[in-house]
Amino acid sequence: MHLKLISCEVLYREMCHAIARSPHQVDVEFLPKGLHDLGREPMRKKLQECVDATDGQPFDAILMGYALCGNGLVGLRARNVPVVIPRAHDCIALLMGSRQKYQTYFEANSGVYFRSTGWLERGGNLEQAFRLYTGAGRSLEELVEKYGEDNGQYLYEQLTSYNRSYNQLTFIETGLEPDGSFEQRARDEACRRGWKFEKVAGSLTLFEQLVSGDWAEENFLVLQPGWCVAARYDGSILTAQRIPGGEAESGH
Repeated sequence: MHLKLISCEVLYREMCHAIARSPHQVDVEFLPKGLHDLGREPMRKKLQECVDATDGQPFDAILMGYALCGNGLVGLRARNVPVVIPRAHDCIALLMGSRQKYQTYFEANSGVYFRSTGWLERGGNLEQAFRLYTGAGRSLEELVEKYGEDNGQYLYEQLTSYNRSYNQLTFIETGLEPDGSFEQRARDEACRRGWKFEKVAGSLTLFEQLVSGDWAEENFLVLQPGWCVAARYDGSILTAQRIPGGEAESGH
């Protein structure tokens, strides 16, 4: 098969490793990690543009190196070829190897902030986009100067509140790390924030299955032409719906 992969750059190493071992020809396009922080609709719009750009090209399927990602894929449409999407809420589940493993870990460890090689080495785009569109990263003085005393104080409290929600940093080790430097950076970050540190073993299984064409319904949604992505609030996470204007259906 000739496949097109559209992926978040945070998964760069894992996707490249899987592509090198795929029996198929896989063309890949990586998008900036900060795309998530622009909001659900701008994210979906950008991903749709990338899907539509494949129109007329000889691909057998388009693969998404994304999960549901804060509903950023809801409404994404398959045009002329199938679109394949992992059944997961976010990339942490992909890195861990399954949404079930992620859920189990999450339930046993509240207040966890995750890191991986991609999150560590490709953070610049995220920080720049997040700062540009939300004001995060600015000091209290900067926000007060720009928005006034009351508004600046309120924004500062809101933008820094996430730090109070976490008490642990977990590094996901996939086996692709060249040395111990990424783990050490994660340890240093946990120390700076005053958080507990833990390392867990990740898995490359979902990446390999995605690019090899092993799209079991349990792990992947295969969106057929004329259908769009919808969220499900159960273990399947994703489903397909007829594009608005046609006969509505779900459960695929």
